[in-house]
Amino acid sequence: MSPDPMFWIHLNIDYPFNLTGILYFPKIGNQFDQQKNKIHLYSNQVYVTDEVKEIVPEFLTLLHGVIDSPDIPLNVSRSYLQSDANVKKITGYMTKKVAERLSKLFRDDREGFEKKWDDIGVFVKYGLITDEKFAEKAIEFALLKNTEGKYFTVEEYKEKIKPQQTDKYDRVVALYTPSPELHASYIRQATDLGYDVLHLFHVIDNHFIQTLEYKGENMTFVRVDSDTPDHLIQKEEKKESVLSEKEQEKVKELFGALPGVNAQQLILRPMSPEGHPVMITRPEFMRRMQEMQAMQGMGADMADGHYQVIINVNHPLVADKLLNMRNPEKKEKFAAYLLRLAKLNQGMLKGEEMNAFINDSIEFLS
Repeated sequence: MSPDPMFWIHLNIDYPFNLTGILYFPKIGNQFDQQKNKIHLYSNQVYVTDEVKEIVPEFLTLLHGVIDSPDIPLNVSRSYLQSDANVKKITGYMTKKVAERLSKLFRDDREGFEKKWDDIGVFVKYGLITDEKFAEKAIEFALLKNTEGKYFTVEEYKEKIKPQQTDKYDRVVALYTPSPELHASYIRQATDLGYDVLHLFHVIDNHFIQTLEYKGENMTFVRVDSDTPDHLIQKEEKKESVLSEKEQEKVKELFGALPGVNAQQLILRPMSPEGHPVMITRPEFMRRMQEMQAMQGMGADMADGHYQVIINVNHPLVADKLLNMRNPEKKEKFAAYLLRLAKLNQGMLKGEEMNAFINDSIEFLS
């Protein structure tokens, strides 16, 4: 059963070619491939095909509907469609009409457009990524949604965050999360610093943000869990460590000796004492690469070791409690506990590690 239409587009042209039709926007949400090939092509009311990708731009194959053009012969072939001048004009006309319709909906009823965005966003973003002509118009009505549920055009959002979220290289940094529930603590720490966080939940958002970066919007996107809060947006100011170099070396030895932690992963960093004692992050470039691999069937996740363990040397649990423990066994156990706490925050704690974390929690509380 077809999803309910979001809105319609009527096609009617008689020069320089004949074409009539009606297309509608289904409620796409995050369903991507399942929505394709739902446009039926007719020639003088005689059905020709629903394989219309040679006639309809790739992103428009997400729409549903019918088109009828006597200028397309019944015995249609792919080579004919690829070379025919009328077909190329039809393609350009349809792109133009869809862009104009969306632009008008956005201008005339922005509130209504925003309510539909979660369902049509995949379509608009797909067009912006794959079709240069559509992208020229779409950049004006493509929306970004933040974790407070507010919507902005790309330009509006850039102006909103520029005062607080411009880094030392004069780039505007947009922070984002695919899941406010999963990254609740990271979001809270970022907002405590006065930052805003986007909610990017569409299946093609990885490609979408890279397209915006490539198009020279002077804006870069950084996931909210890709670094510690004070390093998400690189500033000039630096915090001083409350520990001496010798004390920091002891901390490094303690955490470096834990199972599953290697020297390359481990970073000691002076941060706010009100922050977390230990955080697990994955650099933005590495996470994007792994997400691309996952989309191609080459699965990868945080458990494969491609993450960083960042120790907040200014946190009291590290600088005071951990270093002042005299029993070596208890000291190692507490370091492991802090690491598991960080893993729990990233959804990485499972099986025996989860069981050990629960048992240690009971022990420390009793």
